[in-house]
Amino acid sequence: MNAPTDIPPGTQTLARGLSVIRIVADGARDLRTLVERTGLGRSTTHRLVQLLVREEFLRHGDGGYTLGPALIELGFKALHGNPLPVVARPVLEELSKQVHDTVHLGVIDGDSVLYLDKLPGTRGAEMRSRIGHRMPLTRTGVGMALLLDSPDRWETLYVLDADRVPAPVTAKRADGSEFCTRMHAYAKMGAAMDLEDNEPGIRCVAAPVRDASKAIVGAISVSATRPYMPAARMRGLVPVVRRAAGRISSAMGYRDGPQS
Repeated sequence: MNAPTDIPPGTQTLARGLSVIRIVADGARDLRTLVERTGLGRSTTHRLVQLLVREEFLRHGDGGYTLGPALIELGFKALHGNPLPVVARPVLEELSKQVHDTVHLGVIDGDSVLYLDKLPGTRGAEMRSRIGHRMPLTRTGVGMALLLDSPDRWETLYVLDADRVPAPVTAKRADGSEFCTRMHAYAKMGAAMDLEDNEPGIRCVAAPVRDASKAIVGAISVSATRPYMPAARMRGLVPVVRRAAGRISSAMGYRDGPQS
């Protein structure tokens, strides 16, 4: 991973330091790996790492480099700077107890879903999603729910995500027009479904969360492995997930009906 070429003048060192942090977040644990993945010299990488450890953005222990307490502190501040996770948490906990499956909360971050909360289910396989993780919008139930009000973006994002997820996880990958047809049906239903689009064997039902402006500001989902998520159950979960999303929306100031 080479340093970006479009960074503003005078910020190269900062960009390199941020690159090191991201690579450690992706699992790099030793200096050699950091040198390989940043494309920087060993001495430059070592100086950056020393500074990041001193400022507690990284820590170094027996297992190598990991993210440091300064990032944890900033992460909590960023999380609580957005009222959505705090408002949503009690509803997500109730929903989790009711369905016994994995519950997610996510928002749009650029062209991706950013997961803000996850309550693991009590049955089936563990899912690869995690808080702070990003996934393609058009390949996840949460992402599709976030896009329900944006038909102008559906086909473009679907094509973009095809490049980001080159290996199909289903036997047949729909084209952009088929995806748009599917999204129109979801928009009418007020909920979206991940039919193993993102992970083989994983299905989910998702619904959008709105705020006082009536804009979609987040989405929640219930996910489970295929044996626990047959088509009939997915249909039955639609009103359950929509109701939970509606409660969060109300707490965010959303009121149904015409805007005043």
